[in-house]
Amino acid sequence: MTISLDDLMVQIGQEIGVSRWFEISQKRIDTFADVTEDRQFIHVDPDKASATPFGGTIAHGFLTLSMLSVMAEDAVPQVTGLAHSVNYGFNRIRFVAPVPSGASIRGRFVLTKIDQVEGGFTQTMDASIEVKDSSKPAVVAEWLTRHYFA
Repeated sequence: MTISLDDLMVQIGQEIGVSRWFEISQKRIDTFADVTEDRQFIHVDPDKASATPFGGTIAHGFLTLSMLSVMAEDAVPQVTGLAHSVNYGFNRIRFVAPVPSGASIRGRFVLTKIDQVEGGFTQTMDASIEVKDSSKPAVVAEWLTRHYFA
C-alpha cells in the first residue's frame, strides 16, 4: 500500500489503518521476558499469576507497545519515494488494560499531524492497541515517525 505525501496530508484527522490481529501467546511473552530479563511472575508463572486479579499471566506492557511497529507496517500506507523511516518516539503512552496470555491484539492508527523537515517529514499518529473481545484498549499512544525521501 503506497500513497503520495499530498494524498496522505488530506487524511490528517482520519483513521488511516487498522492492522490484522496478532496472538500474544505465552511463548511470545516468555521469549520477551528472556530477552528483556523482566521475569516478573505475572508474566511468566501461570500458577502464581492465577491468584492475582488478572486471573493468569499477562503480556508485558512494553511487549504490547513493541507490536506497534509490525501493526503499522501491516496497516499504515507508505509514502512513495521514501528512502527510509525511523521511530522518532512518543509524546504520550498509557497502558490502559492488560493483555492476557493467548489474547489477540490489533493496532488502530489515526493520522494527527505531518511536519515537514529537511529531507522528509515527521508523521504523528494516535495509535491504540485493541484487545479482541475487550471494551478497553490495552495501549493508547501518540507516536512520531520520521520519514526521509530518497
